[in-house]
Amino acid sequence: MENPSFVLRQVKDVAIEDRPKPVLKDPHDVIVHVKQTGICGSDVHYWQRGRIGDYVLTSPMVLGHESSGEVVEVGSSVTHLKPGDRVAMEPGVPCRRCNQCRSGAYHLCGNMIFAATPPWDGTLAKYYVNAADFCYKVPDHMSMEEAAMVEPVSVAVAIAKTADLRAHQTVLVFGCGPIGVLCQAVAKAHGAKKVIGVDVVQSRLEVAKSYGVDHVFMPEKPERGEDPIAHAEKMAQKLKEECGLEEGADVVLECSGAEPCVQMGIFAARHGGTFVQAGMGKEVINFPITAVCTRGLVVKGSIRYLTGCYPAAIDLIGKGIIDVMRLVTNRYKFEEAEQAFELVKAGRQDVFKVMIAGVV
Repeated sequence: MENPSFVLRQVKDVAIEDRPKPVLKDPHDVIVHVKQTGICGSDVHYWQRGRIGDYVLTSPMVLGHESSGEVVEVGSSVTHLKPGDRVAMEPGVPCRRCNQCRSGAYHLCGNMIFAATPPWDGTLAKYYVNAADFCYKVPDHMSMEEAAMVEPVSVAVAIAKTADLRAHQTVLVFGCGPIGVLCQAVAKAHGAKKVIGVDVVQSRLEVAKSYGVDHVFMPEKPERGEDPIAHAEKMAQKLKEECGLEEGADVVLECSGAEPCVQMGIFAARHGGTFVQAGMGKEVINFPITAVCTRGLVVKGSIRYLTGCYPAAIDLIGKGIIDVMRLVTNRYKFEEAEQAFELVKAGRQDVFKVMIAGVV
C-alpha cells in the first residue's frame, strides 16, 4: 500500500483504504510520516452521527487530528524544517488573510482547513500534508506519543488563556476526562491557589487527584421530580462549603458539556467571576441566564487553540511540568484502528486516551 488511510466512508462505516501518496503543491507545506495519533471525541462523533453543528459529512473523509510524525519532504520555501525532523502538528490551518486572522484571532478564521472536519481529510494515514509553520519541532527526549498529546494540552492551554487565568485564583473544573484533567494541570502550572475537579465517576476523580488538584467533588443525583436548576444551585452551595470556596470560584472551566454541570458551574462562580464553556454536549440546554446577570459573570466559549498554545504545550510537556503519559490507557496498531474507535465509543470509565500507532 502506498498511503494506507483510515477512512470514514459514511456514518458508522469505516475502512482502511489505500490513497495516493500526497504531493507538495504549496512551497510552504511539508509532508509528514505520521507516527502517533490520539482519538478525540469529535472523531467518534463524526463516525457515529456524521455531523457536528454546521460541519456535515457529505463524502468519504480520513479521520484523526491529534498527531505527531517525522518530516519526509519539505516545500521549496520551507527553511526551519528538514527531512527527519520530529514534529507535533497543529491540525487547523487558517487562511491568514481574513479580518479574524489579521487581528490575531486565527482560531476564528471562517476558511480554516481543519483535519478531519468535513470536507477536509484528517491525519490517520501514513502521510499527511501540513503547513510548515503549523508543524512544531519537539525536543529529542520527547516521545512521539507525548508529541501527539501536544494537541489536547494545547486545547487546555487555550481554555486557560480564554479564561485569562492568573496566579492565586481559585479554579473549578467540571469534567475529569483528558481535557478537564489537563486544564487542572495547566491551572496548577499557572500558579492557581486552589484547583477543584468535579465529575460523577470516582475513577476519573482519582486521576484528577493524581494530577495534584486540591479538592474533588462528586455531585449528587437530583431527587425524582426535583427542579434541575434548584438542584444545581443546591449542589453549587454544597461544593462551595465542602471545598472552602466561600463566595465561589474565581474561574469556572466547563469541560464536560453536561447540562447539569453547566448549570451548577454558573451558580458556583463568585460574583464577577469568569465562566468558560469548552465541553460540547447537547446543542441547546436550559441555562440560568438571570444568574449570569445578577452575578455579573463573564461567560466565554473556547474552541481549539489560540496563538502560541502549541509552543506552550510543547514546553509544558518537554520540561516535565505536565505528565501526559499517565493519560494514555490503550494503544493500538494502525490496522486495529476500528477496534480503537469501538473502545472509545464504548465510553468505559477506565479508558482515557487511546493512541493509534502510525503505519511503519
